[in-house]
Amino acid sequence: MDKSVDEIAPARLSGRPATLQWAMIVAISVLVGGVLEMMGIPAALFLGPMAAGVVAGVNGATVRVPITFYRIAQGIIGILIAESLTPQILTTFQREWLLFVPVVLSVLMASSLLGYLISRWRVLPGTVGVWGASPGGATAMVLMAEAFGADARLVAFMQYLRVIFVAAAAAIVARFFAEVSDVPAPAVVWFPAIDPASFSWTVALIALGVPFGVFLKIPAGAMLAPMVVGTVLHLYDYASFQLPEWLLVIGYALIGWSIGLSFTRQVVRHAARALPQIVASILALILFCCALAFLLSRILGIDLLTAYLATSPGGMDSIAIIAAASGKVDLSLVMALQAVRFFFVLVLGAPIARLVARWVR
Repeated sequence: MDKSVDEIAPARLSGRPATLQWAMIVAISVLVGGVLEMMGIPAALFLGPMAAGVVAGVNGATVRVPITFYRIAQGIIGILIAESLTPQILTTFQREWLLFVPVVLSVLMASSLLGYLISRWRVLPGTVGVWGASPGGATAMVLMAEAFGADARLVAFMQYLRVIFVAAAAAIVARFFAEVSDVPAPAVVWFPAIDPASFSWTVALIALGVPFGVFLKIPAGAMLAPMVVGTVLHLYDYASFQLPEWLLVIGYALIGWSIGLSFTRQVVRHAARALPQIVASILALILFCCALAFLLSRILGIDLLTAYLATSPGGMDSIAIIAAASGKVDLSLVMALQAVRFFFVLVLGAPIARLVARWVR
């Protein structure tokens, strides 16, 4: 007779000291990240820690990234996004908003349809499929799903599995379509000279913006508050920011570990039977976004990689990392469309999920 999830024997890392667990995670992060870096995969130093976290999580690791560090990492990514947003992005949105809005709404409707089918066909219990298929705002969707009685573990499984698939697919696509083979890779300066004014603005915005975003109690507030304030300061030339490579890598690693460590053996076992259907729904959403990217590329005349990253249904922070590492990508356009979609998910995600959940019932 099958054992329940709670009766599964503890995984091999659960009884090991935290220092040993972190040593293994860091070692795998360096190994995988180094290999991906040598292969020229964009955002290798983000994907490496994420892979290490998954390996540790499914083997019973009990360590977690402290919430304060995770929020600081979100603040770092928020400033990275703010730096990429220029006055041109406002012009782009004002010029193309009639196209941006339908693209975003079509992604929301496609994900809602997939969630409806998963729930309707009882691939997963209750309304898990509805919440799990929502494109973006993973943490917010998990919390709202739990509040409405869905199995938060399975919602998290769907959400973060999609983040991994989308991040990996975007990195691979960027590797083959970035067209940087004829351009020598710039030397990475890990410890550049610190500009006191710019770096002070960076530290101050993280120190003040992150807790302010948490205080507002909005989803991803630790990233959104520094991003919004930093964008205003940057657009109106009130301040400049400096994100040295070592600080970016710390942010990448903390976010990658947080995502990876959310995968436990119990959650994987609980969702194993539905894994093919979950993967199929993720791939269907990715392919749908690929079609939108092709359409966007033809209509706007932009390169296909920019269009793909702009419509990619992954986390905005991971897409920002990959886009920033991809060289010739129009980062402003990517983040404009990603930011619009993220805003729509925050505003419309829960009402749509509740509506579809009522249809399922």
